[in-house]
Amino acid sequence: MKRSTDRILTTHAGSLPRPADLLALLEARRGGDPRDERAWTDRLRNAVAAVVRDQATLGLDVIDDGEFGKPGFLHYVNDRLVGFEPATDRAPATTWATSKEVRDFPEFYEWIGRAIPNPALRAVHLDCTGPIAYKGHAHLQADLDNLRAALTGVTVEEAFVPAIAPSNVASWQRNRFYESDEAYLFAIAEAMREEYRAIVDAGFVLQVDDPRLVTYYIMEPGRSVAEARAWAEVRVEALNHALRGLPRDRIRFHTCYSINMGPRVHDMELKDIVDVILKVRAGAYSFEAANPRHEHEWRVWEGVRLPEGAVLIPGTITHSTILVEHPELVAERIERFARIVGRENVIAGADCGFATFAGSLEIHPSIVRAKLAALVEGARIATRRLWGRA
Repeated sequence: MKRSTDRILTTHAGSLPRPADLLALLEARRGGDPRDERAWTDRLRNAVAAVVRDQATLGLDVIDDGEFGKPGFLHYVNDRLVGFEPATDRAPATTWATSKEVRDFPEFYEWIGRAIPNPALRAVHLDCTGPIAYKGHAHLQADLDNLRAALTGVTVEEAFVPAIAPSNVASWQRNRFYESDEAYLFAIAEAMREEYRAIVDAGFVLQVDDPRLVTYYIMEPGRSVAEARAWAEVRVEALNHALRGLPRDRIRFHTCYSINMGPRVHDMELKDIVDVILKVRAGAYSFEAANPRHEHEWRVWEGVRLPEGAVLIPGTITHSTILVEHPELVAERIERFARIVGRENVIAGADCGFATFAGSLEIHPSIVRAKLAALVEGARIATRRLWGRA
């Protein structure tokens, strides 16, 4: 994994807005229309090439395919795991409707649900009804091949590929087969290990997405911080089981709070979970640090000892507002972390993805691009200051 050895490197959290025609083809494909398979394959390849070129043109250093080949950062695994069948009802293992946030702000969430429809609500939930195994090799290989082809002739530092963490699959799909929740969790981890290993073996950086790790506290109104920590410890153990033997310096870990636009008064505080996060066997840690609910938490890192050789990827732009951050503010955010952990141990990132589910509408693509440009310019400003350049 590249480090900021002579300048502040830049990246983002994975998902980017898909082109409208690609979304239309994705919907047709999900509807089972075989006539659209070739059109989908060709358009996806071209769309990935375009988004890779665009990231490079903006000046981003560590890029991905925008997750264009996935219907969403989480439920893409519906097509990659065996042992599941359509749920007997639409309810997932846990539901946002009973979260602390909705409990305290029901009018807001009812309003925003009408104002900005959530494509995640149309996603299919499955029940686990048999032994879990990985079957997504062809899907994954297509993603890897498209990204590799798109990188030809493009100048960037390196590329990453996101993959979902086991705890999120376990919360999305209900267990109706394994004797315990822990056995179910570790079965998912063992299956997802195939995807993690294939990404690393293909020469890409693996990014493990795990919003559930810190969102559990929001989703479970009856749970205390101590209970949420204990729950998270087991999920980190399962993830590390899936990551065993893989080189730590080829893995970055991303967590966030599963809320884009919202009050967010119940987000778990970083000070209450940071030590658990750092138990993940990763070489870099990506987290929210740019939105008003968490920006003050940069001070938490003053009292934290990073694992040997670890890199921080703090969010320096956010998905939680349509305001485009000023590059000077981005630079200030970068410099705070550089002063604490060293400039070489900071990569400037984003709080979360900008289109976690295909068709997400909270932030217009033109604003996403402007935010990424501000991120790059802010990193350039921080580089001049941190390296004493004119």
